[in-house]
Amino acid sequence: MTNVLLVEDSKITRDMVEGYIAKSQEYQLITSLENAANAEIMCIKSNIDLILMDVCTADDESGIIAAAKIKKYNPNIKVIIMTSMPEYSFITKAKAAGCDSFWYKEYGDTELLDVMRRTMRGESVYPKESPDLQIGCADSSELTERELDVLRRLTIGDKYDEIAAYLGITTNTVKYHITNMLAKTGYSNTLQLVVDVVRKGIVLPKY
Repeated sequence: MTNVLLVEDSKITRDMVEGYIAKSQEYQLITSLENAANAEIMCIKSNIDLILMDVCTADDESGIIAAAKIKKYNPNIKVIIMTSMPEYSFITKAKAAGCDSFWYKEYGDTELLDVMRRTMRGESVYPKESPDLQIGCADSSELTERELDVLRRLTIGDKYDEIAAYLGITTNTVKYHITNMLAKTGYSNTLQLVVDVVRKGIVLPKY
C-alpha cells in the first residue's frame, strides 16, 4: 500500500482526488493539507511514499518550493506536481526542484491514477509543453522563453532598465522583445498584454 500526502487548497479538487484514492486498492491517504509549507513537517511525522502537490496553495505558498525542500532531505519520496494553471515556467521549475512527475488538472488526457502508478514504478511523467492558449492574435507557443521572461518582469512592475539588469541584457534588447510581443499579439500597449497573460494564468507574478 502506497501512503499518499495530498496538498491542495481547492476543496473541489481535494474532494475529487480523495475520492480517487478511496476507491483505489493501491493507495492510502495519510492526510490532506491546504498549505505546502506544512508538507515538510508531515513528511517527518508520517511515513509518506507519494506527495500530490498543488503549485499554488494556501497563503501563497509554492508547492514547487516546498517540493524542492522535501526532495533534498527525502529523495525517496515521490512528488507529483499538480496544477490547473498554464504558467509557462512551471514544468521547468518542477524538474529543477527534483519533482518526479507533473499533472495538469484541466489540460491533456492523462488520468491522475495512471500518473501515480507510473511514477511509483520509477517513471518520470511530464507533459511535453505547457498548454497553448490564445494571447491576442497569437498562440502562447509563439512567444519565446526570453520574451516570456521579459513579460514576467513586466507583470511584477519592473521598468525596462530593471528588467535589463535582472536578465543581464541591454535596455534596447528589452525594448526589442516587447516590440516583438506586441507585433505577434496585435496589442497596442504592454498593459493590454500583461493583463491578458495574467488573467489567463500564462504568467503568474507570485510564482
